[in-house]
Amino acid sequence: MSKLLKAGMFGALAVALVLGSMAGAQAAEITGKVQAVDPTGKFVTLDDGTMLMIPATAKVDRKALAPGAEVKASYEEKGGQKVASSIQIAPK
Repeated sequence: MSKLLKAGMFGALAVALVLGSMAGAQAAEITGKVQAVDPTGKFVTLDDGTMLMIPATAKVDRKALAPGAEVKASYEEKGGQKVASSIQIAPK
C-alpha cells in the first residue's frame, strides 16, 4: 500500500509540474493604439506603454503597422518580453 501511495503522489506531482509549465506559455491578447515602431521593425510600443517584440514569424501587415494604427495583438510572455504571435490592424 505504501508503494502505491508513493506512486500516486509522484504521478500527481508530475501532472502538476506539466500543467504549471503549460500555464506559463498561454497566449494573451491586448488592444491599443500604436505609439511607436522600432526602426528595425522588431518592436512596437502601444499607447499604454506595452512593448511587443515582433519576431519574423509573427502574422502582421508590417506596412500598415505605423503610429496611430489601432491594433489587437496576441502574445506570449517569454524571457520577460511580450512576444507577438499575431497583430491585427483595424481598418481606418
